[in-house]
This record gives sequence, C-alpha cells and structure tokens, in this order.
Amino acid sequence: PTTMGWLVFLIAVQLLIRRQHFWLPRWLLKRSITVKSLGKAVNWLRPSACFIDRWLQPRLPVFISGISQYLIAIICLLLAAAMPVMELVLFSASSAEAVFVLFGLALIAHDGLLGLLAFSLLVVTFSLVIYSFF
Repeated sequence: PTTMGWLVFLIAVQLLIRRQHFWLPRWLLKRSITVKSLGKAVNWLRPSACFIDRWLQPRLPVFISGISQYLIAIICLLLAAAMPVMELVLFSASSAEAVFVLFGLALIAHDGLLGLLAFSLLVVTFSLVIYSFF
C-alpha cells in the first residue's frame, strides 16, 4: 500500500498542476511485458472491463470537473500520504485503494456519480481510521 501511495502521490501532484501528460520515473517506464502475457491479461480482463463500461457514462460533471478536480487531486495527495499509517488499521488501506480506483474511473469516464460514490467511500474510510485510533 505504501508503494502504491507514492505512485498515486506522484500522479496526484501532476493532476493538481494540470499537466497534460503524466511523468513517470524512467525505471518504471523501462518496464516491459511480453506480447503473450499482455494478450493473456487483456483476455482475462475483457469481461470485467465490458461490465464496467456498461455502467460508466458522463453524468453529474459538477463532481469531477473544475474545482472538484482540484479537490480530488488534493484528497488523493492526502490519502496517499496517509497510506503508511493506514496499513496499521485493518482493511483501511484497501478502502483507500478503492477510493483511488473510483476517483480514477470517475475522472477517465467523466462520471460524476462515481466521483460522488468515491467521496462517500472516502468519508467511511477516514471514519474507520479515526474510530480505530480513539
């Protein structure tokens, strides 16, 4: 979770400064995958991707555009920075990663309803973490 948190932090900073293309470290860009492995992964993921594509659609743009996009980037920064602490609380890191996935899908598909769902899951996740420490 902490490694994923660092990667999300890096991307969220770039989202916050409105870069058109994300920069990634050279060591990550040098990683490669064989055509055979990629084909297997695509075939394995295709049913899930088709299912998700049927549900995603552009709606409620107020939750994913303009100031909301900055808010999502700031939330992802804070959540990524909190990942090491969240590893101490059972399932909270997994919930945070689900928030990242929902925000990512919401931004890619321009689906504000999914963004609203991500905001809701974020509140539940932080409530879980705060409750476990007190």
